[in-house]
Amino acid sequence: MPPKKRSALIKPAILIELACHTCMGTALGLGFALALTQLDAFGISRLIAHSPDPHITFMIFVGTLTLSFAVGSTLTGFVFTMMEER
Repeated sequence: MPPKKRSALIKPAILIELACHTCMGTALGLGFALALTQLDAFGISRLIAHSPDPHITFMIFVGTLTLSFAVGSTLTGFVFTMMEER
């Protein structure tokens, strides 16, 4: 009877690449949120400042933007990694 082989579906290298893509997306999202809130080219910081609770509004805005960049970057990295493996 042949020895049992470990499933090659999830390799540690793929998980490390996905973690790198997630970190890169998080950093890009934070940078983009910082630029949008500090430069005030689109009036976002004025909208946040005039909200009933500016601190919570700012945190939700930055968190949502950062999360969307991180998830998008992770999914893109996953697709690129799977296409590379083929």
